[in-house]
Amino acid sequence: GFPVWGRVGGPGSGDLARVLDCGAAGLIVPHVDSEADARRIVRACRFAPLGARSIPGPIPGLGYAVLPARDLCAAAGRCATIAAMIESAEGLDAVETIAAVEGLDMLVIGTNDLADDLGLRGQPDHPEVRTAFRRIAQAAADHGKGFGVMGLPPQLIETHAQDAGLIVATNDTNLLVEGGGALVAALRG
Repeated sequence: GFPVWGRVGGPGSGDLARVLDCGAAGLIVPHVDSEADARRIVRACRFAPLGARSIPGPIPGLGYAVLPARDLCAAAGRCATIAAMIESAEGLDAVETIAAVEGLDMLVIGTNDLADDLGLRGQPDHPEVRTAFRRIAQAAADHGKGFGVMGLPPQLIETHAQDAGLIVATNDTNLLVEGGGALVAALRG
């Protein structure tokens, strides 16, 4: 019952559309620092006329249904959420123009990298980081985009993510390490 989202290496990744073709319900693209980065993502992930994504064969997100190209593109386009991560001072400076790019659905903050790039490593609770969160959330709202956060400590969710429609609480590596550690501790206890 949980949608699977994929995360690629950045706007220049050759796997942008591939992740969607493999069935991801959403795509999170880190290190989106400019309007040009955002446009590159849309070009790779959206079908014409908005983008230039290649027409895939039957895809998991549509139950591998064999559909005419027009129907396949329409359905595949509707079921893919494209999120741009804002996690640098450069991205923060350009957030309003990034948010204005048609074809992006959401802005997601990369908490740790954003704090680090603002010179506030390990300080996601710093007022300057909180101000950056508000600016990004406002840019998303002003352009009809969703807003999400990633890497936010649980104790800061209430203060930093009130407007977030997506909260990435952890990732697969942390789940495995923490779950494995808890199991070993329980077995040893």
